[in-house]
Amino acid sequence: MRRVTVLAFLVFIYATAAVATAQTQTARPYPTAATPKAVDLGETTKQGEATPISVTIVLKLSNIKEAENLLVSLHTPGDPQYQHFLTASQFVARFGPVPSQVAKVTAGLAKYGLKAERTSATTLRVTGLPADIERAFRVSLHSYEVPGHGRVSGYRYHAPSTRATLPEELSGAVTAVAGLDDRPLLHPMHHAAPENLARAKTNAPRTAAGNPFGYLTVTDFVNQYNVQPLYNSGITGKGRTIGILTFASFTPSDAFAYWSAVGLSVDPKRITIVDVDGGPGAPSDASGSSETTLDVEQAGGIAPDAKIIVYQAPNTAQGTIDLFSTFVNDNIADSLSLSWGGWEWFYNLDNFPVLDPHTGKTISALQAQHEFLVRAAIQGQTAITASGDSGAYEADRDFGYCYPTDCSLALSVSAFASDTAITAAGGTTLPGQQLYCLNADCTPPYYVVNIAQESVWGWDYLDGLCSYLGYDPISCGIFPAGGGGGVSVYFQKPLYQFFVPGVQRSQAGQSFSYDGQLLFNLPANYPGRNLPDISFNSDPNTGYQIYYTSDVNGFQILTYYGGTSFAAPQLNGVAALLGQSVRGHRIGLLNYPLYWLAQTGRAYKGPRAPMHAISSGDNWFYFGSNGYNPGAGLGTLDVTKFSDYLRHPF
Repeated sequence: MRRVTVLAFLVFIYATAAVATAQTQTARPYPTAATPKAVDLGETTKQGEATPISVTIVLKLSNIKEAENLLVSLHTPGDPQYQHFLTASQFVARFGPVPSQVAKVTAGLAKYGLKAERTSATTLRVTGLPADIERAFRVSLHSYEVPGHGRVSGYRYHAPSTRATLPEELSGAVTAVAGLDDRPLLHPMHHAAPENLARAKTNAPRTAAGNPFGYLTVTDFVNQYNVQPLYNSGITGKGRTIGILTFASFTPSDAFAYWSAVGLSVDPKRITIVDVDGGPGAPSDASGSSETTLDVEQAGGIAPDAKIIVYQAPNTAQGTIDLFSTFVNDNIADSLSLSWGGWEWFYNLDNFPVLDPHTGKTISALQAQHEFLVRAAIQGQTAITASGDSGAYEADRDFGYCYPTDCSLALSVSAFASDTAITAAGGTTLPGQQLYCLNADCTPPYYVVNIAQESVWGWDYLDGLCSYLGYDPISCGIFPAGGGGGVSVYFQKPLYQFFVPGVQRSQAGQSFSYDGQLLFNLPANYPGRNLPDISFNSDPNTGYQIYYTSDVNGFQILTYYGGTSFAAPQLNGVAALLGQSVRGHRIGLLNYPLYWLAQTGRAYKGPRAPMHAISSGDNWFYFGSNGYNPGAGLGTLDVTKFSDYLRHPF
């Protein structure tokens, strides 16, 4: 199949993975399986659409290899540069693009009638008519329409039907071009308990710790992962600033109501909202506002005295790039968490690559985002993301949970979790009994599932119940739900994962077909970055409550919610506590101290051991173990003991 044909096919497939929203505001939905087919309206220039559009161009850093080496030095105890993090201006002076390079790109774009505006040290906002954009990038833009259905209204977007090529005048100076399409891109990493499986009634939830499964709060997290001793010593996140990166807006009063309900007294002015590229529109269920809500509630609840900046952008390729750029250029927040993602291979190949005519290689937004994350780590900012909720099969979610009728399975992981300069937070299931109803009245006897110890989250432990009720794993709604984990086939294994038992290479025989057509053969035996790095409870069946104002149902307390969307902001809140505990300075990328503990044999042994290995359970492919595994990473944290280690690493 020719490249152009594959691209056009993928544009169609991804377009059909987007569900429209019933709202009249500009917020657009994130991709789900419930979608009508997008209609190709033809070439954008022939639709009478003469409104100027913009793309974001990311300029190359002057020396990314030197920056990568500096990142390692800054995180290596004993190195002369250890924790001597750079300011934003110092980073730009040392690694930013040289002025002649910027002038070359700006002049080259002007030849096509395009205006380039410097929006940060490494980004340009390029604006022009669709015809001029097409001419510059040798691309054909088409307009697409997602029809309305039921209560859901339709919307339009533009996307290329052919592979774009970088103007020769820009060759060698550009890392990525984002904005040639503006369709909804990423999905949130939260998950609800299976609808087919009714649970027996539990004891009434409480505001303090000790809530039943499905009703857990930050107070339960504090007890489960030994945070309370930090609070007792006055460590509450004071003086720290938490960053939340997201693609849906939220209702701030929900977060304050949640914190009040769990007994926290917080600053009523602690939240600042920064709209990037105009923001994502008004809050709505379809756009993923519940994700942003839980991110703020969890991170802010664990670090109650920390300030919070919510950076929110449209859910597009351009919005994603501009979101990262804004965060690192501001350099205000000490840490960030991001709980959105998509399959790294599809994310790389379908949406962003632009051919550089001189090198013959494609430039990719994955590399641009990696460089933003490297910069964040060099500035001492701690970056955390959710590893995903589709077990070992992230690709299946991006194609609308299409297995087995429409697509094959391929072991696959999520961007941004596959990046080596971010901490990927995975998921576990808490130990205890789960009681499920076997009749309409939900009276005894119940079906009892007993989880003996904290385990890798994968819902295959519900296989027996589903079979008893007459469901297979897919119709039961349990496959492939689980903590995202596996091996990247884009990013190579980082230095911090060397000499760590349990780190794996990519499996052989992994190909992805859709509707009978082979789309991807994934690299076998690739020495890729393993994920996740660290995990917390993420199973909705042992999960949490969210205070949330729905645009459809009004204010609700959602229960039995989980996903690694919880683990990421929880670790973000923990990072704020850790930063305050180590004399108030930034701590940078957590992966280095985490894996150093594993490499030196100090992770699990002795009275000061700050980690617990997750030795049972699986995420539908990768199993728990007594050390690292791609199901739960290094395991779970004892937060207080990890804080002790950071303060006294030797």
